[in-house]
Amino acid sequence: MATAGIVIIGDEILSGKFADENAQFLIGELRALGVELRRIVMIPDAVDDIAATVTDFARRFDHVFTSGGVGPTHDDVTMEGIARGFGTRVVRQPELEGRVRAYWGAKLAEPNLRLADVPEGCELVYGKDQIWPVVAYQNVYILPGVPALFRRKFVDIRDRFRAEPVTVARVYIDADEGQIADDLDAVVAAFPGVKIGSYPRFSESDFRVLITLEGPAVEEVAGAQRMLVELVDRRVGAHVVRHDEPALAGSQR
Repeated sequence: MATAGIVIIGDEILSGKFADENAQFLIGELRALGVELRRIVMIPDAVDDIAATVTDFARRFDHVFTSGGVGPTHDDVTMEGIARGFGTRVVRQPELEGRVRAYWGAKLAEPNLRLADVPEGCELVYGKDQIWPVVAYQNVYILPGVPALFRRKFVDIRDRFRAEPVTVARVYIDADEGQIADDLDAVVAAFPGVKIGSYPRFSESDFRVLITLEGPAVEEVAGAQRMLVELVDRRVGAHVVRHDEPALAGSQR
């Protein structure tokens, strides 16, 4: 399964001036695409932090997505940080410069041209939007921090990341976690390819534990779900309230 990391960049996020919305959005998108998200980190608008974090993620994960720090002002240093991390320099990209000049026309201010300054050797990734591409350097995709723009640009190129889909099933159980721990252990041993999560719930009226089962093979997920339901229903003082049929991740959102 392809892996991914997310780097949220911005002093405004770390200071609490604004709440991050982009990581939560991307979590759902990657899950639906069949990409396993391994790590999310929030860092300041600092060139050295960006350089170290992004290159570390690029070595460890198949895809890296950055959010923020790509505007025309003094604190927009993401491009510089990524360039430094990969040992290259920031250059004014002619194609992007032309698009910036065409977009602003007579209203162009000199700082707007910074939008055309990117790491040398980067790729311009076009999707449905043939005007403004996403800038990528190797396996790093550099996205804007404004939530509406972040969503639009990711959706524009998301088919690039489509991988093997993940199947998810859920079981709702009226029991304490401790009562069903042995049952979970048995299912984990029988279906090592299925990832099983157990989540207690205290505010629900009819169940106390939610179990999720997920994996790439629908038959494996369905088999693990059947086994768990059978084991739990044999126990005194525990029963399955209901269970969802296995479905592709994202379809249950």
